[in-house]
Amino acid sequence: MLEITAEQGWRETHLGRLMAAALRRFDARVLELMARNVDVPLALGNLAARAQVGAAHIHITRHLPLQGARLTELATQAGMSKQAMGDLVDQCAAWGMVAREPDPLDARARRVVFTATGLAWLKAFQDAVAQAEDEFHQAVGPEVATVVALGLEAYAT
Repeated sequence: MLEITAEQGWRETHLGRLMAAALRRFDARVLELMARNVDVPLALGNLAARAQVGAAHIHITRHLPLQGARLTELATQAGMSKQAMGDLVDQCAAWGMVAREPDPLDARARRVVFTATGLAWLKAFQDAVAQAEDEFHQAVGPEVATVVALGLEAYAT
């Protein structure tokens, strides 16, 4: 039988849990900034303000290339199942953020692409990420922020 130490604090302070908590905080701040951005299309801004757009929807924003992608490619990039990504794409399509178009390389396939509304959303995402990163730098100091960024980049590759 495996022995587990009596001290269980490690469960709340291990690196994976801290990174997950930091990501949740960062994404929440990005969505908060986007909800207040006057350049975000009104319907999407209202959805973000009412917490209808969540971290899962950010997967599309983070991973969909400007030239579009097949659903399977998008799901793989986001680390999600094809079915889960399909549900997100359906929701984002209903909001006017993305559309499904024929794939020019394969008439049987379809590509997910940003609409004009989706590109406005993407620009607001870019601005919000920049501001959230700036706030992170201010909160922990430039030296720590640089070490964190370099460490995460090295660890992720």
